[in-house]
Amino acid sequence: MLFALSVNNASAQYRVKGFVYDSSRVFPIERVTVQSTGGEMSMTDSAGSYTILVGEKDSIWFSYLGKPTPKYPVLKIADVRQFDIALHLKPDVMREVKIRTRNYKEDSLQNRRDYAKAFDFRRPSLETMTSVTSSGVGFDVQEIIRLFQFKKNKSMERFRERLEQEERDKFVDRRFNKGLVKRLTGADNDEVIADFMRRYRPTFEFTSGTSDYDFQYFIKIAYQEYRKQVASAPAF
Repeated sequence: MLFALSVNNASAQYRVKGFVYDSSRVFPIERVTVQSTGGEMSMTDSAGSYTILVGEKDSIWFSYLGKPTPKYPVLKIADVRQFDIALHLKPDVMREVKIRTRNYKEDSLQNRRDYAKAFDFRRPSLETMTSVTSSGVGFDVQEIIRLFQFKKNKSMERFRERLEQEERDKFVDRRFNKGLVKRLTGADNDEVIADFMRRYRPTFEFTSGTSDYDFQYFIKIAYQEYRKQVASAPAF
C-alpha cells in the first residue's frame, strides 16, 4: 500500500522547463524568479533557462523586478518540456536587460584591467631600447636587460596570447549560446544540441562581424545541414 502511494505521488510530479525572453523573443532574461503554488522556486540563468519541479495540481508564475505574471496551471501547459514565455518590460528595464545579456565588452575591459601587465606586454626591440635627447642617442639599460630575458619574454607573450584567445572564445560563447540554438532549431535533446554546437561553432571573426538577422539565419541553415549529415551517416 505504501509502495503504491509512493508511485502515485511520483507520477504526479512534472518538471517544467523553458526559457524567458523579452517581448522581442531575442534577448534572454536572467534572474527571473519562477515559483509554484506548491512552494517550489527556481530562477533563470544567464541564457534565460529555468527548470522547476511541480505537482499536477500546481500553477506556476514568473516574477521579475518585483512584478509577477499571471499564474499558469500545470495541466494547461501544452508541453512542460518547452514552456517559453516573453515578458513585456518597460523601455528603461529593456535597456538594462540588453546590457546585462550582452556585457562582453564590460567583461573584456575588466579582464584587461586585471591583466594589464600581460596585455600591455611587448617584446623589447631596438626602438624601445633607444631614445633621442638633446645630448644625442641613448640606450635604456632596463630595456636591454629585458631583451635578454628570453624565457620570461616568451612566457609573457604566450600568456597574453592565451588571454586574447579566451576573450574571443567568451564572445562566441555569449552569442552562440544553447538557449538561442534551442529556440531557433526546435531541438530538445541536449546531446544533439551539444554535438551540433561543437561541429558548427562559428569563428570569432564571423560572430563579431555578422548582424543578428544573418547570425540567426546561419544557425537555422547550419542545423538543417547538420540534420542531413546525421541522417545520412552510416549506422554501426
